[in-house]
Amino acid sequence: MLRKFLIGINLIRMSKPKILIIYTGGTIGMIKNRETGSLSSVDFAHVYDHIPELNRVNAEVSSVSVQNPKDSSEIGTENWQEIAEIISDNYKPFDGFVVLHGSDTMAYTASALSFMLEGLRKPVILTGSQLPIGVIRTDGKENIITAIEIAAEKRADGSALIQEVGVYFDYTLFRGNRCTKDSAENFEAFRSPNLRPLAIAGVSIHYNEEIFWQAERTDLVLRKDMSDEVLLIKLFPGMRFDFLSKIIEMKNVKGLIIESFGSGNGPYDELLKSVLKKFDDKGGIILNITQCSSGSVSAGMYASSNIFKEASVVTGGDMTTEAAVTKLMYLLANAPLENVKQLLQESLRGEMTH
Repeated sequence: MLRKFLIGINLIRMSKPKILIIYTGGTIGMIKNRETGSLSSVDFAHVYDHIPELNRVNAEVSSVSVQNPKDSSEIGTENWQEIAEIISDNYKPFDGFVVLHGSDTMAYTASALSFMLEGLRKPVILTGSQLPIGVIRTDGKENIITAIEIAAEKRADGSALIQEVGVYFDYTLFRGNRCTKDSAENFEAFRSPNLRPLAIAGVSIHYNEEIFWQAERTDLVLRKDMSDEVLLIKLFPGMRFDFLSKIIEMKNVKGLIIESFGSGNGPYDELLKSVLKKFDDKGGIILNITQCSSGSVSAGMYASSNIFKEASVVTGGDMTTEAAVTKLMYLLANAPLENVKQLLQESLRGEMTH
């Protein structure tokens, strides 16, 4: 059920940008119980009681909650589908969308939505907070207000300024599929290791328009299917590869993401090589990304990366873990298997540098 909050007091407000807030749960929607001191979720309408400044935002704001708001650590593919469907169902009447989401898996959801919403030409801005909205020092107020302002921003021709999925946190707007959560306690919780921010909010909002992403197609197509047959493995010294052999022999594993060392390196181990080749031979897809906080996988730079080349492992460039996981989930569910390897190496939504 949509709740509408008309901002302003005169009839001109009807021409203001229309923004839909989608509440999914997380810290931002919590308040402290005065009797017990514990945090609990509240009806989303209460958020406006804590942010009266929303009444002065230059937008017409409506809101909707997902069926069962939850902590972001509980988020799964079915929740991404629900959020994407809400955006798709309300795409025409609204100029932009702000998704309130727990910060722990926000980068995963932002990445997933970027792939699921093909042809997106309107802003979808995810935001949240490190402190609950009911706490006096909360960062949630500024995050929500500025996210709405960004989602409402127009170009001279009337089209949306931002036409992609973004994450706004602590005065910074990131491309959704290029960011990752960096801190569990600082307000500056996110970073974008290989792409500078889309915007920085200060006295005014400075946009780096030259790096904005824009879809080639102009009509929105919802690709809500996401495969759950994906595994993520992080290499470490002394790792036993017979364990890996048992895991990928499972029938319902179709995609394997390996977080390798440095620029895509791993130990030249014959057991590892045979395991990877066996998985590739049976039609499995293996994607190699770096476990470093920034940088890119570069196949063949060092001899220690040859094991992956020999096993037909796909190089993931500078994709974040979140983007790599959701992109593989998306492709396994929506592309012919014979095309997946090639598509993994192409930038579909601005998720990697070429």
